[in-house]
Amino acid sequence: MTTTTLTSEAAGLPDVAALSRLAGALFATLPDGSASPAFPGAGAPDSIDLRETVSPQPQAAPAGETGAVRAPRAGGIASGVPEAYAAALPSALPTSSHPKEPQAGGRPASYYFVDEASHPVSKRHEDVAVPEDRVSAQSFGLPGQDTLKALLSNLTSSRPGTTELSGSRDEAGGYYFVHPSQVQAHESRRGAPQTQARSAPGGFDVQAVRKDFPILQERINGKPLVWLDNAATTHKPRQVIERLSHFYEHENSNIHRAAHELAARATDAYEGARSTVARFLGAASADEIIFVRGATEGINLVAKSWGVKHIGAGDEIIVSHLEHHANIVPWQQLAAEKGARLRVIPVDDSGQILLDEYRKLLNPRTRLVAVTQVSNALGTITPVQEIVALAKAVGARTLVDGAQSVSHLRVNVQALGADFFVFSGHKVFAPTGIGVVYGRSEVLEETPPWQGGGNMIADVTFERTLFQPPPARFEAGTGNIADAAGLGAALDYLQALGLENVAKYEHDLLDYATHGLSRIPGLRLVGTALHKTSVLSFVLPGHTTEDIGHALNEEGIAVRSGHHCAQPILRRFGLEATVRPSLAFYNTCDEIDHLVAVVRRIARR
Repeated sequence: MTTTTLTSEAAGLPDVAALSRLAGALFATLPDGSASPAFPGAGAPDSIDLRETVSPQPQAAPAGETGAVRAPRAGGIASGVPEAYAAALPSALPTSSHPKEPQAGGRPASYYFVDEASHPVSKRHEDVAVPEDRVSAQSFGLPGQDTLKALLSNLTSSRPGTTELSGSRDEAGGYYFVHPSQVQAHESRRGAPQTQARSAPGGFDVQAVRKDFPILQERINGKPLVWLDNAATTHKPRQVIERLSHFYEHENSNIHRAAHELAARATDAYEGARSTVARFLGAASADEIIFVRGATEGINLVAKSWGVKHIGAGDEIIVSHLEHHANIVPWQQLAAEKGARLRVIPVDDSGQILLDEYRKLLNPRTRLVAVTQVSNALGTITPVQEIVALAKAVGARTLVDGAQSVSHLRVNVQALGADFFVFSGHKVFAPTGIGVVYGRSEVLEETPPWQGGGNMIADVTFERTLFQPPPARFEAGTGNIADAAGLGAALDYLQALGLENVAKYEHDLLDYATHGLSRIPGLRLVGTALHKTSVLSFVLPGHTTEDIGHALNEEGIAVRSGHHCAQPILRRFGLEATVRPSLAFYNTCDEIDHLVAVVRRIARR
């Protein structure tokens, strides 16, 4: 389906004077041959501001197989615009009535009209062939329509850096016709997608990004929501929400084991998401990606499968003092079951791992080193590359908990060298209930399945069972198919913004917030490592963390207060709880100012 939307600056239209000339030419083609006297811009070029008179209309733009693609948001034509002019813009240009036609392989085709300037997608669209009959919008249905279309084409294509409405890219920021399946095929030929970040002239355009997150418009206790609980969970862009809706409306089925069309669509969505994750992590193959419920289940999978087989009495497992409970408890349980020993890397007073002490712990009995890449309680970025290299030198396997890192830092698992890497979707702008275990192929081959059931079976008799190769071996039963597709859409979205742009913006925001909070008398920041990201834990003498959390909530500010499922590291600093604001790329300096002002008022009580 082809949908064309007329907006103002985002569509690359000319200035007000040019629009006035365009309108005059349009009305000159009406039956009486004269311009409409009611049109305000016809005789007064400066009397109409398109941003105040024309807004995009709502439309349902289904997600394609490569992820959700969202059309501009709902709006309307402002009051005061003459009906004759408004009639030229019915629903921001009507939708094409072309029927869907199957592609090669029997897959249905669909087309979307995308404003990438305000709604980034991760796919590049250069050189994507689009059938001509799909590019043309439906007739305007007005006298003079041919003249209007010609004028629009001439005015937009004459602007430097733009192209005609075809399948080409408008580098200055305009509209694109996108056929998801063709983009997917194009990307498979090119390899990993190359994306461009959307940014304002001065850098990362946080206000444009915020418009993609509907929940940020919520009000709490009559105040605008300030979401500073991102280390617990992140919010979802509309692209992810619409991807889930599209799955249930158009693709819902179990996967792999059916010949019907919906099973094929669902399988494509699920396996397409696996490929997206593999590219996002820099994995050698999509077969190294296992879908689980989240990082916690991923660590338990490794402990209950690889760990049970390869760790025995007298062996040693090393973790760090920074770990989340999810990267402590499964190893404690395994050590108790096997007669192994759990050893802990200490940290310094800033919250950074002491590498020299870690070296002393490594020995021939070390079987596994499991560490976080970013501390959820302190924000410390650990030297995981060195940790992994040192472990490999003594023949130990390694697991990296990336739950807090993947939304802030670019990760390449091949460069990192870890045997396992886990993360949760809901901390990277994807739905809850979906996560990932990356495992190096040779390590997965030596790992038995954890659970038994459908989908992981090659053949079963009452005497024996043959298991599928990885990753199917580790995905018993029906997986979280829709949320896997949502995860793929979230990673596409993040890639489109550009992780380097995200990291730089969040680093500057963290510096700004650290400076503001550190100036509050009596406030103690916990976790001051030189390398950290997006977490500010603090305590304020005379005030419990719970009371501070409640007071902030009264002002619409959401933070986490408590032990953050990381009691050992807080006790290292003599604490049982902290207040933990945590940042994401949709947070702003204004929100930080609001946080600092409220905490300052609390400190004065």
